[in-house]
Amino acid sequence: MTPERKERLLSVLNKRQNDITVVLENVFDPHNISAVMRTCDAVGIQEIYVLNHTIPRHKKFGFKSSRSASKWITVHQFTDAGQCIKALRSKYDKILTTHLSNDAISLHQINFTQKLALVFGNEQVGVSEEIRTAADGNFIIPQVGMIRSLNISVACAVTVYEAFRQKSLAGHYDSVKIQEPQFTNLLTGWGFSEADLD
Repeated sequence: MTPERKERLLSVLNKRQNDITVVLENVFDPHNISAVMRTCDAVGIQEIYVLNHTIPRHKKFGFKSSRSASKWITVHQFTDAGQCIKALRSKYDKILTTHLSNDAISLHQINFTQKLALVFGNEQVGVSEEIRTAADGNFIIPQVGMIRSLNISVACAVTVYEAFRQKSLAGHYDSVKIQEPQFTNLLTGWGFSEADLD
């Protein structure tokens, strides 16, 4: 591995965030999932969750959409909603879903400096009632147009870039958040050899 490549990978991993994640529930189109992966990589989100409990598990994601982002982020796949929620609760303080409801808060009211899991539902019916019931609340992206919804990959991008803005202002990208042994495990998965790790 060249010194330049090593420096680039270390620079990226040093800015990875371990306190925010995206959850995609029953998303039909693998290209939408891949587009979300690419956006998460761009803002330093290391882990995402793909929950398929009413549709078949995806065998692969859209390569062109992701630009191989799946190589750089960690994808947890679940087919059981309860197990997915349990896994999220073990790592994140709050679970928020995208859902248009009377009690939904605006995206801009969310405090993204806390440990958050953000759930996006499928292209037809959104987040399921089961997941909404298990979550801590709902949020919406403010809109003034006739169509009150966005493509899931666009909605996710708008949301995580607001998270990126808040977390940047709070200094979250100024210190390393991924701890050992995960840090070394990720580097190894990214192509580091024992010699590169020295």
